[in-house]
Amino acid sequence: MASDFQRRKVASVFNAMDADRDGFLEEADFEAMAARWTRISGAAPGSRSHILLTAIMMGWWFTLLAASDRDRDNKVTLDEVLLVVDRVDAVCHAVNATASTMFDTVDKNADGKISAVEYRQLIEAWNGCETDTDEIFPLLDLDGDGYISKAEFVELWLQFWADDDPRSPGTWVFGRVELPMLHGR
Repeated sequence: MASDFQRRKVASVFNAMDADRDGFLEEADFEAMAARWTRISGAAPGSRSHILLTAIMMGWWFTLLAASDRDRDNKVTLDEVLLVVDRVDAVCHAVNATASTMFDTVDKNADGKISAVEYRQLIEAWNGCETDTDEIFPLLDLDGDGYISKAEFVELWLQFWADDDPRSPGTWVFGRVELPMLHGR
């Protein structure tokens, strides 16, 4: 069962994705997210990049729907998403594949690394608004080289979904999260 901390951090992603703020993730929310991604990336409608980004976002929707929509109402609640989080170790391969695909999408110049600017675009695409990520990016740059490599990104992505430690760098992969009070800090 997901901890309170896991619930909070997953809720932050869920709420960012819930475009109409109705408390459910639905196909329209992923269509809105795909539109944000393509707009931020500058992908022209009908272009290869536009088609790929849209296909990735909608693929995530159909995967999430199949894995978590327990009552088959074509809506996914936060609690249904958390049921998937409870099984993340069993679907580690799928989580890593999603992270790898996401990395390729974020790495706009295909140089094999995510810059601070590319990371900011990722977060702004998720939440649909301008976001300051200057304090968060260094937490994700695990080797301190000024970039996030694919290996780092996959590790961080898995940490976000699977880890219950607020000190884990993966906590920040989707941006700022309200941390619980930590004893001994």
